Amino acid sequence: MAPTANDVTTKYEAVIGLEVHVQLLTRSKIFCGCPNVFGSAPNSNVCPVCLGMPGSLPVLNHQAVEFAVKASQALNLVVNERSIFARKNYFYPDLPKGYQISQFDKPLAERGYIDVTAADGQSKRIGITRLHMEEDAGKSMHEGFADSDTKTYVDLNRTGTPLAEIVSEPEISTPDEAFEYLTKLKEIILYTGVSDCNMEEGSLRCDANVSIRLRGEMKLGTKVEVKNVNSFRFVRQALEYEIERQTEVLESGGQIQQETRLYNPGEGRTYSMRSKERAHDYRYFPEPDLLPLIVDKARQKAIRATLPELPEAKRQRLVAEYGLSAGDAATLTATQSRADLFESEAKKAKSPKRLANILLSELQGRLKALNLEWEDSPVTIAGARLSADLLETGAISSKILKELYDHAFEQKVDFPAIYEKEKPQQISDTGALEKMIDDVIAASPKQVEQYKAGKTTMIGFFVGQVMKASQGKANPATLNELLKKKLC
Repeated sequence: MAPTANDVTTKYEAVIGLEVHVQLLTRSKIFCGCPNVFGSAPNSNVCPVCLGMPGSLPVLNHQAVEFAVKASQALNLVVNERSIFARKNYFYPDLPKGYQISQFDKPLAERGYIDVTAADGQSKRIGITRLHMEEDAGKSMHEGFADSDTKTYVDLNRTGTPLAEIVSEPEISTPDEAFEYLTKLKEIILYTGVSDCNMEEGSLRCDANVSIRLRGEMKLGTKVEVKNVNSFRFVRQALEYEIERQTEVLESGGQIQQETRLYNPGEGRTYSMRSKERAHDYRYFPEPDLLPLIVDKARQKAIRATLPELPEAKRQRLVAEYGLSAGDAATLTATQSRADLFESEAKKAKSPKRLANILLSELQGRLKALNLEWEDSPVTIAGARLSADLLETGAISSKILKELYDHAFEQKVDFPAIYEKEKPQQISDTGALEKMIDDVIAASPKQVEQYKAGKTTMIGFFVGQVMKASQGKANPATLNELLKKKLC
């Protein structure tokens, strides 16, 4: 009997490692005073140092060191007190010096981790081998010019931009784990403020190394590198394709070639870029123009003191302090600005949990439908807090709340403005409510009998019926109080 598709997928397992380059958000480049900005005219932010002119000497940017140490601490890495810069020698048109100043055998930091959720739902710790500092190369431009079919242009503005390269252990098993690892890494780096992690501008770039092997085998398979994928979603898709491709090669009796491949998102597949039959000899040697980098314990402690509360710690605190679910806390802490806005209003809210519920149901649902970010919402977090307080005190019903949110989004105004404009008149008059309650009770003898027999959840039925009769205008608190008296 031929093996099924499921037999094949369970026969092999993937081994994935990720290399992430993060541009540090310093004002100037890592070894010179040129501006570290995106979008300037080509080759306008350059000088003899970053162009590698004879006689020019590098001077280390201390803010870049501070940012790299801060990122290392946030990622649970051990910062080495002494690290060494090295020359990584290779030729490419966008590398004017003919070498890249990086770190090799003595990196800035080692042995960190990020926790992700494995396929079985359990927490899984992915090791981070190292974080080292280096300078970025320039950018080769192959398209957009009249003679692009015969010439390549080079913009050296990016040359010398400070980078932190973050290398994971080959401990990622699935594309979903890779996606979560990258998402959490980006989230942590954004919280520290050391990079804007803008993948469209190249300030966060990812290469993925993937191989497959027989499940349970200890020896690693032949590694394929997928280069410069420009979104986490595409990283996941590229890995899915590569795992399937390599499986088909092995199942057909072929061998995996060690190579670098590029992912084409339009076609959903990878293409061979170049062979890597031998390890490239970069002829690393210590950078003679830079002293060893010393980051002593006192300096590490001072930098650690500047770390903000990081995402995972913040989530756990929000769950404990405000009674939020883990999922709600994760959504509300997706960015530091969102988390700060929520907390600033949660401290004033009558019910922080109700505020969170409204943000994630009424607000987020509408924003997603309109493809808007929270920052673009006509209803602010402060406006949402007012709506939560009104609902909590019974001043408005959930039906009226939804209607007011609809009007706020239609008219593109904040909740307080729409509430003042269309302030709903709730029925709080006990006489009017009692009349409605009496009518509902008279028409529902079976439900009354069930309630009196101990099925107290039937109260919801009566609330619903009276709300229907009042067109959603009955004061919920008064209604519940009167119903309980009438039904006892």
